[in-house]
Amino acid sequence: EQLIWVDKAVVSTQSTGEHIIKAIEAIGKKHKEHIEEYDPTQGADNARRLTGLHETASIHEFSYGVANRGASIRIPRQCEKENKGYFEDRRPASNCDPYAVTERIVKTMCLGQ
Repeated sequence: EQLIWVDKAVVSTQSTGEHIIKAIEAIGKKHKEHIEEYDPTQGADNARRLTGLHETASIHEFSYGVANRGASIRIPRQCEKENKGYFEDRRPASNCDPYAVTERIVKTMCLGQ
């Protein structure tokens, strides 16, 4: 599993919990496109790992939550407490191309694509 941390440098230095949730919800609307980019086989490898069991989210559903290791995207408890910070996208495969994953996240969050 490759965790992708999206921090204040991407979200914004002035980001609040509201900004983070807005970014996460935008990613959720593009779940299929993200899954296809998150492993070299357009999601086939992740289909075996993202079962919804063993602290993974289902490949078929998008979810997010605070301190929830079973969600697609995890918001650390400290970020919720401080109402700012980062989030972790837990879906990328360990053999993902980190540049392609970062590009997909930035396209979704910053460009609305």
